[in-house]
Amino acid sequence: NPKLDTERVITELGVGEALVSTLEGKGIPSIVERTLVRPPSSRLGPVTKAERRELIQSSAVFGLYERLKDRHSAYEMLEQRAQDELRQEEKQRSKEERHAQKHGEPRRTRSGFELPDFGRDDRPRQESRRKTSSRRSNRDSVLEAGMKSAARSLGSSLGRALVRGLLGSLKRGF
Repeated sequence: NPKLDTERVITELGVGEALVSTLEGKGIPSIVERTLVRPPSSRLGPVTKAERRELIQSSAVFGLYERLKDRHSAYEMLEQRAQDELRQEEKQRSKEERHAQKHGEPRRTRSGFELPDFGRDDRPRQESRRKTSSRRSNRDSVLEAGMKSAARSLGSSLGRALVRGLLGSLKRGF
């Protein structure tokens, strides 16, 4: 019966029955119908230890994941490599410093060579202040910017015209 009295049907629903509506083409809902609901065929509660062992041993991937492996991630490996390189650089630098101190040679630094200390005065030096010359900015002047803009627009319009002409002649040729 397409026109079911919903209130009457709800009160008459038995155990395992439900009212169901599905979506038809273009998402239009179908007429509500009475249906039976199948009870779950699974067991509620945990499996026993014997059942669990049997399920694991019959699995297709049995033997692949039983052994624990402590694999390092790529981040950990790169971090370790960076620390090792840093330690090597520090060892090399301290070795060079000891060698330079023994032989009085100039010590190599990142910026070049540093002269050995020959009784250098540790008093702060008074540096002469230079007048800072006005630097020219990297920015273009107003005239240069205008010229660049005009050249760009002229170039783009010429390129567009050439492409249109070529494509138009190809189109007429076929």
